[in-house]
Amino acid sequence: MRACCLGLALLLAGCAGAGGWSKTGADSAASAREYQDCRATAETAVKTDADIDQDIRATRRSDWQRAAGVRAETQAMQEHTSGRATAIVAACMHAKGFAEPR
Repeated sequence: MRACCLGLALLLAGCAGAGGWSKTGADSAASAREYQDCRATAETAVKTDADIDQDIRATRRSDWQRAAGVRAETQAMQEHTSGRATAIVAACMHAKGFAEPR
């Protein structure tokens, strides 16, 4: 489930082509290609975290007494993994010479 949520978030972010990133001399196709490459790198980098998060949630599903705590922990894990993926994409695009969207 976690991996699906992360994948969906990255997919939706990619719907804008290159996510608004720009580089002098790069056309929209080149920008989109580089952006997709950076997104794939981020997905690979956070996959282990997402898998661990999913395993943790699976082992705590029956813990009804702590349900609110588990939900809060799950949300925190998702936000951390999503934030990490966003930072990886940004670092990758910067390394390729692209300017951040404004």
